[in-house]
Amino acid sequence: MRRKGVKKMVKTAQTKKKRSARQARLNDDIGEETRLTMYRLQLEVRHLEQRAHDLFFQNLIKGTSHLALGQEAIASGFGAALRPDDYTFCTYRGHAHTLVRGTSMTGMLGELMGKKCGMLRGKGGSMHLTDVEKGAMGSYAIIGAHLPIAAGAAWQAQYNNTGQVAVCFFGDGTTNIGAFHEALNFAVIWKLPVVFVCENNLYMEYTPISDVTAVEHPAADRASAYGLDSIIVDGNDADAVYRIAITAFEKARAGEGPSLIEAKTYRHSGHSRADPASYRPEGELEEWLKKDPIPMYRQRLIDFGVKESVVKNIENSVIQAVDEATEVAKASPPPPVDYAYTDVWADGGSSWRN
Repeated sequence: MRRKGVKKMVKTAQTKKKRSARQARLNDDIGEETRLTMYRLQLEVRHLEQRAHDLFFQNLIKGTSHLALGQEAIASGFGAALRPDDYTFCTYRGHAHTLVRGTSMTGMLGELMGKKCGMLRGKGGSMHLTDVEKGAMGSYAIIGAHLPIAAGAAWQAQYNNTGQVAVCFFGDGTTNIGAFHEALNFAVIWKLPVVFVCENNLYMEYTPISDVTAVEHPAADRASAYGLDSIIVDGNDADAVYRIAITAFEKARAGEGPSLIEAKTYRHSGHSRADPASYRPEGELEEWLKKDPIPMYRQRLIDFGVKESVVKNIENSVIQAVDEATEVAKASPPPPVDYAYTDVWADGGSSWRN
């Protein structure tokens, strides 16, 4: 009798847990489909960047590149919230922001390898990824240069009443650049539909942002100077990012102007290939690895009642897609020499015009 009673208690607890998980899913403001999309996007970014890391050390990727390992939740949360016709602008650390727009993995890896199949036919490389058809309006190597450009894209959308939004991703170091303040001021004055997203990973290249900035939160603490709300979000939580993105987009599309969002995150690797990140305090990386956005999000899916088989299927399909893209990019020939004379000017050619 006693054993039966224990079994009944265990079964009742399991039933309550399942019911609670089902209820959580019913009450969820995001929904399972969007959650699975964000998980897939995070995995695509993580595995593609890890593959890029491996290809670099095989001497198949020329030049340097800047990885965003550990920061995937920000691009994925915004990527899931964007409309297909919205615009995105990012920095040289832009693999994630470009990929979540639906760009080709083959095109991205081919571009990193300088191949004909690259999205820019090998001309841009890691730091200048662009896919205008997908709304990925470029990666910019000059710190802060793309903020006024994003404001300009938003002004175009406002002028033509298209309902589009421009999203501009940048690092914490950009907040100490003049273009940051100029773009914010312009966007607020004209109530432009633009969302500025500061990915605060604590370091501006090799320097702790806290060492060279007068305020604790480099973006959020400056928002009030332009009449904007101070918004800080956990950049390692895709759900939190998605929710704040939706709110900012609704504001922008309603004609109520821009938003400035500071997403707290951390990059697992150094600034670039040449950076061993030896300047980081002992134990800092290990603490942030405990907050790795991908395993945390995986557990959340399970807690919400998503079957393990569904999660594993996503994981396996992403790895397969990266493997296939890698082989196609490897097999692609280098671009013909005459490609150097195309797309120099807006008309697609290179002839000098007086």
